Amino acid sequence: MDRDTRNAAIAAFWIMLLFGIAAYNLPKVMLAAGSISTILAGIVAVVFLLGFFAVFWLRSRSQRKKQDK
Repeated sequence: MDRDTRNAAIAAFWIMLLFGIAAYNLPKVMLAAGSISTILAGIVAVVFLLGFFAVFWLRSRSQRKKQDK
């Protein structure tokens, strides 16, 4: 395993760990937001999912720029 592959694996591990912890607590956050507004609870879920995909999308763009150099 070369340095770049190892760094990518470590970054993916941390991203998955942090989003896993957030997903574990997401029902509690959604219930708290749902007590204010059901639309707000839906927005919380959508923001969580979009954030998950955005992090990996930005990471792939960063990796692609490094490979083009």
